[in-house]
Amino acid sequence: MLYARAVNRSIRLSPSLLSANAATLGADAAAALAAGGDRLHYDVMDGRFVPNITFGMPVLAHLRSALGPTAYLDAHLMIVEPERYVEAFAKAGANQISIHVEASPHLHRTIQLIRACGAHVGVAINPATPLQSLYEVLDSIDTVLMMTVNPGFGGQQYIPQSTAKIRTLRAYIDANGLSTQIQVDGGIALDTIATVAAAGVDDVVVGSAFFRADGDLQRSTVALQARLDA
Repeated sequence: MLYARAVNRSIRLSPSLLSANAATLGADAAAALAAGGDRLHYDVMDGRFVPNITFGMPVLAHLRSALGPTAYLDAHLMIVEPERYVEAFAKAGANQISIHVEASPHLHRTIQLIRACGAHVGVAINPATPLQSLYEVLDSIDTVLMMTVNPGFGGQQYIPQSTAKIRTLRAYIDANGLSTQIQVDGGIALDTIATVAAAGVDDVVVGSAFFRADGDLQRSTVALQARLDA
């Protein structure tokens, strides 16, 4: 039986700073939280693991200083050799650090390193990567970050095959009595958010659907939440 969950406010909204205005990043981050965002998703790209370059540790540290200790900063490392930078991102203020299974040949070791740095642990998986690559570590991580587009750029379209993959992972987690949460990132908009919520996610990363052209972030939250509650 496919998993279908009750859809409600317990599903977190995580605005993606990749879609914010880089020139006013601190103000946009604060506005996203004030508008009802639960966590801030901070995409780190190195131009090697993915074909784009974004933020690093100094910007994260400035955000932590500006936003204060209560803001939850979720660092998604789309980089090669993530183990080299885990400690630096933790010191910069990341509450959660997510690494890609495809970039981490010694996955258990890197998970232990993140935990030792005091951060929550996420493991990300690309759309074409089998779920089985995660099963050995699900009991030692906090979050699976399931990419529902190929990573590297914002504003892409949701990959429809992701829905069945979310359901399969949800069923596996529940069948094994695990508390691991599912976060999705990519193409989440008004026409897809209810679909992923019903499939069993705990956290949705929202980018261009949240940081609207008109700047009305409160309106974004209300519109997205209405789809979750429908």
